[in-house]
Amino acid sequence: QVQLVESGGGLVQAGDSLRLSCAASGRTFITYAMGWFRQAPGKEREFVATIRWSGGITYYADSVKGRFVISRDNAKNTVYLQMNNLKPEDTAVYYCAARTSPGVPLTSSGYNYWGQGTQVTVSS
Repeated sequence: QVQLVESGGGLVQAGDSLRLSCAASGRTFITYAMGWFRQAPGKEREFVATIRWSGGITYYADSVKGRFVISRDNAKNTVYLQMNNLKPEDTAVYYCAARTSPGVPLTSSGYNYWGQGTQVTVSS
């Protein structure tokens, strides 16, 4: 089992920055990749970014490429999402997810552990 706890969400204005954190606990040694997804009201959950735990290979959705940066701190079992130049369309609940088998999928179905989510609201 892997437990994930997100933090760092909030209300900001367009153009501001936020950093989300996701702390993993439990059997973290079996984590192969960790990702961030988001879900806006009335929309499906969508991929934002993911990182392979070993090696740090990263992938981003086109909508956030160049503005968001995913990183991890292996010693702290924590993954971060630095979000810069936020836009109103970034408003959503952001979820952290972990995968415990080889692969770095870009879809939510590829992850088997999820956090509770943290709200990010960007006002115009």
